[in-house]
Amino acid sequence: MKVAFATQDLKRVDAHFGWAKNIAIYELDENGHSFIEAIAFDGDLQEDGNEDKLGPKIEAVKDCAILYVAAIGGSGAARVVAQNVHPMKVAQPEAIEDLLDKLQAVLKGNPPPFLRKAMGKGKERVFNYED
Repeated sequence: MKVAFATQDLKRVDAHFGWAKNIAIYELDENGHSFIEAIAFDGDLQEDGNEDKLGPKIEAVKDCAILYVAAIGGSGAARVVAQNVHPMKVAQPEAIEDLLDKLQAVLKGNPPPFLRKAMGKGKERVFNYED
C-alpha cells in the first residue's frame, strides 16, 4: 500500500497538510518499504483559509491508503477521507523511517479493521463463498 507523509524536510512528519512544502510517498507492506517519490509544493502555503491550495495535494495523495500529518483542517480531512485516504496525526514531529517501521510492525501482527481495509485499497475484492 502507498503511504504519504506531510513534511517540510523530507525526513520527518512535521507539517500541517495545507502548509506542507513536500509530500513524501512510500510503498509499504509487511516485508518492507521503499521510497516512491517526493512531490514539492511552492507558492503561498501559509494559513489563510484558501482552500484552492489543497487541490494539488489531494491529487498527490489520492492513491495512498494513509496520510501522516502534523495537523489537518476539517475541510482538508473531509476531502482526503472522500478519496478513501485515512489521515493520521502525529503528536510531535516524528521521523518518517520510524513511522514506517511502526506501521510495518502493525501489518505483521493483527492490524485494526481500518488498516486491513487500507491495505486492500486499489485491489479487486474477491469473495470466496466456499470458505
